[in-house]
Formats: sequence, structure tokens, C-alpha cells
Amino acid sequence: AASNALTIADISSIAGGAQASYMAWMQSLTDSGFYQAFSLVFLSEIGDKTFFVAALLAAKLSRFISFVGSLGALAVMTVISVIIGQVFHAVPSELANGIPLDDVAAVLAFTYFGVKILSEAFEADEDGKSAMDEEFEEAEETVEGSDTIMKASAGAQIASIFALVFAAEFGDRSFLATIALSAAQNPVSVAAGAIAAHGVATGIAVVGGAYISKYVSEKVIGYIGGTLFLIFAVTTAVGIF
Repeated sequence: AASNALTIADISSIAGGAQASYMAWMQSLTDSGFYQAFSLVFLSEIGDKTFFVAALLAAKLSRFISFVGSLGALAVMTVISVIIGQVFHAVPSELANGIPLDDVAAVLAFTYFGVKILSEAFEADEDGKSAMDEEFEEAEETVEGSDTIMKASAGAQIASIFALVFAAEFGDRSFLATIALSAAQNPVSVAAGAIAAHGVATGIAVVGGAYISKYVSEKVIGYIGGTLFLIFAVTTAVGIF
């Protein structure tokens, strides 16, 4: 009986230790920027121009080629944005009387995007043309202008998709959000979270993005995304003081 009790105690101890380790791991992801990057980038990409470009190219070519070319461009763009964020992070706080300029820039960026997204969501007309419809039309124009890609080899098709998505993503909301996050958080975690979000969003796009977008509420995405931007603005601001 004693040995059985000891075994049960050992199992309980192991289970408790595993749970504690899991909670610590989740907390480290949250604190380091992985969760913030994943949530902000994912919500920014759903229904975005690059989302529809990947979806349309998947229909014209193949899902695999569209996914590889699109995600490759988005991953490279993420690395670039993280590097830019680290440039801001490297600015000595002494230049601004001890104020961390990287964190201040992140707070301002998050606040701007949060207010902008929420205002667009409140003003969105359910019956009129939405911002998502405009993004889809722009994506159609981009894809229609690349008809020669149909006759190219698989490698050339991936390279062409890479170039199309890279150009469409440059200066996008998720690009700027990643810069702000990298300036204030762990760059490796931010890059991992952003690339993971791009991977999930691109996967959804190539599977049936144009169809799925018809059943996605742009207002709900706007409310959630805008609120998250403002929450991260507040939490970053609190960390400054």
C-alpha cells in the first residue's frame, strides 16, 4: 500500500511539474512577443491583398506552388521588418533623456493602428463595398497582369509569386506591426510568431481563401484586431514605466 501511495505521489509530482513547465513556457511566449506577433499578423492578413493573391494564384496554378512562393516572400519580409525594428531598439535611450524610443514608437504605432482599425470597423457599411472587396479587386488586377506565369516552370512560378507577394506586402499593416513588435519585444519570438501566422493565413488562403472570405465578418475582425492593437499599446506603455 505504501509503494502504491508513493507511486501515486510520484505521478502527481510529475504531472504538477509538467503543468508548471507548460504554464511557464506559455508565459514566456506571451512575454517574449510570440503571441502578440501571431495574433496581430494573423488578423491583419485575413482578407488582405496578399491573402487574395495567394488564393487566386492557387486556383490558377497549384496550391503547393502558391503556398511556397507566398510564404517565402512573407517570411523574408518578416525578417526584414524584424531587423528594422531592432535598428530602432539599438538607438540609445540616453539620446532621449532615458526614454526608450523603441517602446515609445511601438506604443504610438499600436495606438494608431488600433484606432484606425476600430474606426474603419465602426464606419464599415454592410451593404456597400467593403475594404476586403477592394483588396480582392486589387489582388485580381495583380494576378491578371501576370498571365505569363502560367507557361513558366515550377521554379519560375515560385519566383514570380515570391516577387508579386513581396511587392504587395511591403509597407503593409502586418509589416509595420512586426517592426513595432520587434522594437519592443524579443526579435526571434516576434519573427517566429509572425511567420507562423503568415503560414496559417496563407494555408487558409490557398485552400479556399476567396470562398472563405465570403463568410468572414470584416467588422468582427476589425473589432478584434483593433482592440488587440490597443491592448498591446497599453501593455507596452506600462512596461516603459
